Amino acid sequence: MSEPRSQDAASDLGSGSRRRTWAELLAGRVKRQRQGLGREHKLQESAVRLLRRHLNLNDLLLEVGGSACKTLCLNQWMDPEASADLSSSFIGSALRDEASRLGVPVAVLSSRAVASSFVQICASSGEPSHRVLLNAEQRKKMSSLLEVAQYLLAHSMFSRFSFCQELWEVRSSLLLEAVWHLHVQNLVSLQELLESHADTQATVAWLFKDLCVLCEQMEASTQHTDIARAMLSDFVQLFVLRGFQKNSDLRSVEPAQMAQLAMAVLQRMLMFSDAVQMQRDWSFAKTHPLLTSLYRRLFAVLRPEELLGHLQEVLETREVNWQHVLSCVSTLVICLPEAQQLVKDWVAQFLARAFESCNLDSMVTAFLVVRQAALEGPSVFPSYSDWFQASFGSTRGFHSGSKKTLVFLFKFLSDLVPFEAPRYMQVHILHPPLVPSKYRSLLTDYVTLAKTRLADLKVSMENMGLYEDLSSARDITEPHGQAHQDVEKAIAVFEHTGKVPVAVMEASIFRRPYYVSHFLPALLTPRVLPRTPDSRVALIESLRRADKIPPSLYSTYCQACSTAEEKKPERAAPGMKAEAGGCAEEPLGPLAAALRELRAAMTDPSQYDVLSAHMAVVSERLSSALGLGEEDGSLEVSQVQLSIMAPHLEHQEQEIADLLLTSFCQNLIAASSFAPPDRQGPWAARFVTAMCGRRLLPVVLTRLCQLLRHQGPSLSASHVLGLAALVVHLGESRSALPEVHLGFPAPAKSLPIPEFFSSLLTFGTAETSLFCLKFCTAAISYFLCKSSSLSQDILYSCLSPALMKKFQFVTLRLFSEAREPPSQEHPASLPWRLLCLPTADWQRAALCLWKQRTFQELLKQKEFHLTYRDWLQLELEIQPELDSLSHTERWDFHQWAIHEHFLPKPSAAGGCDGHLQTACTVLVDVLIDFCQSSRSYNCSENSDLVLGSCTGNRDIFSRLQEMAADLEQGPAASQSCSPREHFLFRVFRTRLQALASGWDVAARLQRQRELLVYKWILLGLPPAVLVGSPQAKEPAAPDCTEFFHLVNSELRNFCSHGGALTHDITVHFFRGLLSACSQSRNPSRTADLILTACQTECPIVLTSALLWWPRLEPELRSRWTRCFQGPLPQELQRLWEAQQFGRSCLSPDLASPPPGPAWVSAASLHFAIQQAGENNIKSQLEKLDCQREELLVVLFFFSLMGLLSSHLTPHLRHQAVDSLKALDICAEILGCLEKKKVSWLVLFQLTETEGGLGHVLLRLAPDPYIRLLPFAFYSLLSYFDEDALMREDAFLRVAVDMYLKLICLFVAGETSVVSALAGRSQELQGQGDPVGLITKARHFLLQSIPRCPKESFSNMAELLATSGQCDPEVSAALRSRQQALPDADLYQEPHLF
Repeated sequence: MSEPRSQDAASDLGSGSRRRTWAELLAGRVKRQRQGLGREHKLQESAVRLLRRHLNLNDLLLEVGGSACKTLCLNQWMDPEASADLSSSFIGSALRDEASRLGVPVAVLSSRAVASSFVQICASSGEPSHRVLLNAEQRKKMSSLLEVAQYLLAHSMFSRFSFCQELWEVRSSLLLEAVWHLHVQNLVSLQELLESHADTQATVAWLFKDLCVLCEQMEASTQHTDIARAMLSDFVQLFVLRGFQKNSDLRSVEPAQMAQLAMAVLQRMLMFSDAVQMQRDWSFAKTHPLLTSLYRRLFAVLRPEELLGHLQEVLETREVNWQHVLSCVSTLVICLPEAQQLVKDWVAQFLARAFESCNLDSMVTAFLVVRQAALEGPSVFPSYSDWFQASFGSTRGFHSGSKKTLVFLFKFLSDLVPFEAPRYMQVHILHPPLVPSKYRSLLTDYVTLAKTRLADLKVSMENMGLYEDLSSARDITEPHGQAHQDVEKAIAVFEHTGKVPVAVMEASIFRRPYYVSHFLPALLTPRVLPRTPDSRVALIESLRRADKIPPSLYSTYCQACSTAEEKKPERAAPGMKAEAGGCAEEPLGPLAAALRELRAAMTDPSQYDVLSAHMAVVSERLSSALGLGEEDGSLEVSQVQLSIMAPHLEHQEQEIADLLLTSFCQNLIAASSFAPPDRQGPWAARFVTAMCGRRLLPVVLTRLCQLLRHQGPSLSASHVLGLAALVVHLGESRSALPEVHLGFPAPAKSLPIPEFFSSLLTFGTAETSLFCLKFCTAAISYFLCKSSSLSQDILYSCLSPALMKKFQFVTLRLFSEAREPPSQEHPASLPWRLLCLPTADWQRAALCLWKQRTFQELLKQKEFHLTYRDWLQLELEIQPELDSLSHTERWDFHQWAIHEHFLPKPSAAGGCDGHLQTACTVLVDVLIDFCQSSRSYNCSENSDLVLGSCTGNRDIFSRLQEMAADLEQGPAASQSCSPREHFLFRVFRTRLQALASGWDVAARLQRQRELLVYKWILLGLPPAVLVGSPQAKEPAAPDCTEFFHLVNSELRNFCSHGGALTHDITVHFFRGLLSACSQSRNPSRTADLILTACQTECPIVLTSALLWWPRLEPELRSRWTRCFQGPLPQELQRLWEAQQFGRSCLSPDLASPPPGPAWVSAASLHFAIQQAGENNIKSQLEKLDCQREELLVVLFFFSLMGLLSSHLTPHLRHQAVDSLKALDICAEILGCLEKKKVSWLVLFQLTETEGGLGHVLLRLAPDPYIRLLPFAFYSLLSYFDEDALMREDAFLRVAVDMYLKLICLFVAGETSVVSALAGRSQELQGQGDPVGLITKARHFLLQSIPRCPKESFSNMAELLATSGQCDPEVSAALRSRQQALPDADLYQEPHLF
């Protein structure tokens, strides 16, 4: 009372000396009394509330003597089933009587009874406890109970407070829907129920948990959706009204507590349900332009560090608008180039703070920020998958500090599960955090929870696609839809590699359910099969052969395809194509609109934030156009596979690529009209980054291949400029881009991106040369202009050396002015501005660039030197008939390039140091490489150089002929390393040594192709190269050692057939012989010396002359007679006599005497038999003199070669007999030898003995024929005279040796050619079958071994030691026979000669 008085006194003093009236005094008294009465009332209410809060009804009932059975009876009355016939008034009367008897308030007793029944109804379903909705039966019971409770409340027989206290004691058994019914029926409001519990945190946790379950059940089930939606709406309405009320006059504790509780629940709901579920709709491209514009203005004022500081302050407030915060993060990473690292560091700070004190808010912020930044694509921020693995996939992660941090992490991830997008849960499952083994249960529990949630969402881990991208947060594609995408990608991989993709093979083993249930049905979709099998058919066949398609499924597919073929409607394909085209065009409209907006922004290309914002929109539209999740698919692209000759794109892919490339060209021209390339900002780099996604990059590269390789001359000037600039930017990103593997006819190795684009530029014709000039000029000019401020190291590492060399080549070729030394008087400027003019003068621009000082400095670098070898390689691609230079102009250019430019140039600068022989050597080496490359030709015996379907630049070969002639005639001949060494054979020898050795198919084909080129070059040069010039000292013959070595080591094996060289090389050698004779003082002596040397060093030259003598003799006789006015030399005359002997043996007249040596006569007779096609030669053989045993043996050798040749090369024109006739000829000769008792076993044991018969015969037959002698030996098995052979000591050893070698040949696969031929011919079946031959030979040996005398086993132990393991049974039989012969001399050498 003193306080009011003092206030009044103060007011009196303040009002001066005026005294208040009596009425005023009374009014003040009444006011104070009213205030006192109000305080007393409030005090009384507070006391009652205090007693109620501490009242224990159970203790009170026990204290007054209440029995449990009577309470139970009351509960039974409240049961709806038991009280169906009882009225609410009867129940109320019973409760009143019971309360009177117990001496407790009836409201308290009624509240307890209602609460007990309420809990029983909630727990009566028997279903899992994590439910929040009632079932139908429970709703019926709850409705009856609430009617009774409303009656009690209306008659003042119900205490809300007591009822709430009873419910809170058993809150774990309450269902949220039951609580909501209390609110709806106005029995107990939600506010009153929530305020009645003192523990606010426990209330928030319980309510939030149930609300999460409510949201989850709404998504998982369509039942009771209306009830759930009404419940959620009422709860949210309550929280919003109470959480954001602005009535400052409320001084009670309850409203403040309710506001706090509402705010806590709302914050949690907004954090999870809104931010987690909706943040992908808050990306930069989907944010309103006004808001992003506001953000960019803010970024222009504040530094990035200050921006993050302000965002930090916003996040530390209680109420966060996550949409604005996260859209600001998206704008930040899009518009600021340094934002990526700043955001990474920022997130790391949040994670450190979160795990340091288990701060949930920091953890939530970190995950939301990372996911938001990752939504903008890998060009501005790593994918969520990569970030999650980097943050938690190693022992350095924040979570690896203790068990507490692990529990914190997995509890957080578990709390996210109800709101997570499936993609994020798949990331967590497939790339889980690294957990110590003793805490593995934490990870297992989370994985189980996440998989359960995925199952509820009908997303199966087993049904994930083979190429599904986990880095994308987009919606999960249905399994059948994903399977069709997987099939298309698998077919694309199969097209490029020719092999079944690894992902498909792995899925057939480790992901069998998805493979069988989804992938195979999508692959085996019935259709009308094409006449020419396509890639899908080839992939299906490959899988079928690998047993990866069940036979029943494949049979069903084939039947369905047959049915589709029968029922194929007319014009079905065009209709489908039109429909697909209509669907495909739909997403391209937004993309085209975004690209137009980007072009409109090019008025100021240096504005990074503006252009980056537009590029973000383009990237988002591009993702939609490519299909969901395909813009950065998980198909690993370590290489991009391309077919350079026939690049193919689908219609929609080509449309997208054309939109992007056209837009880039237009933007470049627009930007260049406002600023030079070095002041255009990074817009072009951002544009290129958007085109370098793993899904889009192959499309762009394929389209560029189509344009540059196949349509280059038809491109407009703006296209040339734009594509050249694009190539420069792609080259700058070479370290981040995969290499390109080109299909035939490209090099086998993969190429980096810059080299790939250089390989697309060809200049075989005048049109392609001009396009190459334009493109190189534009690319180099743009790069130099754009990179003028960069260091030289960066400058040189970004330019493609091949591009620079091609520009030099074309410029020097087309402009004679460029061949002059550059003038330093008037340094030229970069021609980029000239190229951007509407009427660009490309010739002027190219010469301007050529004279530019920076470019000339660049040419001084070693990697940019246009070397002599480079020039030859490029010049060989020119097609003379389509060249822009005339024949005379081309000859002048060649003379300048070779003799004036490269020949005097030092080797360090790419020249020849003035050595003509070096120039010839390099030319030959380059020519062989060109002919061997898949770009060039199919070299055959027609001696023509073919580039694809066009003739190559044969003028280069003419230059080789000219320089070779200069070497032979001029002083340069003295520069050779040795007087006897020719540069051509030195090149051949060096290249052959570098080739792979061996007799496998690949090595043989490579070597044969190389030798065909050598032969082609030899035939194009003067014949004197083969023979050489006569030595100064007479009568020394010309040195043919190099040619003889080439023939014996190489041409004999690959360019000969059955003991003779081909006609062209044979004629060329004898022309060289005539040329050497023309330079000699004694021509006949020189010819005889050369041919005598052939007998010992290269006998196949003489047998070749015998084979081709009918075509060779006329030229030899006419030229010799014309030049030397005399008869043929003695050795040539001897060849003529040998040829006459062979012919006379087949005539009915007497045979002429055979000239020596015997092998020459035998060769002539063999070729005569081959050409005549004689079958029965027994009578002709009888004409031979009995003294000519060696001739018969050698003839038998040639017939064996003919037998093998008929198997290996049956297509030869001079091969007049087939295999059966060849076998008959061998049998006749063999019979003649056996009749005359001439030993022939020596032919199967030939050795390289100087001067012996083996020395000659081994040089007459190819090595593959010699290795196949065991096949020929046992082919004659049925013609052997076994009794006569058994008497020969060497027979058993030869037979066993041939048998063991035949097995080795079969194992090595060298009899496959013979087997294939026998399989194709009905007549040869049984003759050329190696398996049957081996079986017969084995049977023959096992029968012959017991019959052979002891002398036959000499040296058998050595033979069995080397190859006896090939047939253990034969080896055992031989050893057993040896042991049965005690006197056998195992060390006696057999007499073979």
